[in-house]
Amino acid sequence: MNSAPTASVCIVTFNSGSDIASCLQAVLRLSYPIEKIVVLDNASSDDSCTVVRSFGEAVLLVENKNNVGFAQGQNQAIACTSSDYVLVLNPDVVLEPDYLSILIEAMERDKQIGSAIGQLLLGADPSIIDSTGIEMGAVRRAWDRGGGEPASMWNTSGEIFGVTAAAAVYARRMIEDVKLNGQFFDASYFAYKEDVDVAWRARRLGWKAYYRAEAKALHQRGWKYEGRKSRKQIPLFLRRHSYQNRIFTIIKNEPSGWPLFVNAYRLAGYELLQIGYLALFEPSLLTCWLTIFKEWPRFLKKRRLLKLKIAGR
Repeated sequence: MNSAPTASVCIVTFNSGSDIASCLQAVLRLSYPIEKIVVLDNASSDDSCTVVRSFGEAVLLVENKNNVGFAQGQNQAIACTSSDYVLVLNPDVVLEPDYLSILIEAMERDKQIGSAIGQLLLGADPSIIDSTGIEMGAVRRAWDRGGGEPASMWNTSGEIFGVTAAAAVYARRMIEDVKLNGQFFDASYFAYKEDVDVAWRARRLGWKAYYRAEAKALHQRGWKYEGRKSRKQIPLFLRRHSYQNRIFTIIKNEPSGWPLFVNAYRLAGYELLQIGYLALFEPSLLTCWLTIFKEWPRFLKKRRLLKLKIAGR
């Protein structure tokens, strides 16, 4: 008889002391056996590490001396595991006990499913969806599928564009297959949109992403749902990385040839509108273009690497 597939949990913390205990308690209550729980701390200045240590040998704590970001932090955490499946989890997420077992069951039935996610609900109001995965529009703006809508509207499972890394299960078979330059998440993103990049890359390489409505979790998502009334109240650091990483993701993943030609006018028009908006209302964000132009050649190289992987299929 074949043994059951193994699973690990990887969490990156940064000043997550108020959330990580509840997150880990829920992980320890999962009905699916966990081979290893890894918490990678990015030089927190609060009591995050103290809280994690209180869980003893049940959790492997890796402490970085510097904050290397979510993307590289998760790459480090994943490298500490060898399981068939990896649950990439945010410290402000609390899982239902059957969350992992439901998703792995779906992924075992169809081995082309490389990533899966359940129904993420708002911690402040569990009747409202936080995310059921990633959607991608024609102008390559990605958003949380179902975000802000009643949970009752999202009870149908099915294939989706991609999964948000807040509570994503990735198959090792896919992780190894879609790596570029040895990296699963692109470490140069630091944070934000790294899961969009992985989703698009995996899709282009023939992998499926799946949503299972029966698997449920609560996501606090504090920065997004604290009643902020304008974009300017969102931290500049977050807005900067979100903006420039979207451009990097397009450079890397937008298909060449006729599809690019057809979509180019929409992309160019949208970016001109974006730049006009930023010039009027958020001029500090325009400095992102200095980084974008500087990094453009490097991302073109990554684009060529992906093209070679696709051609080798």
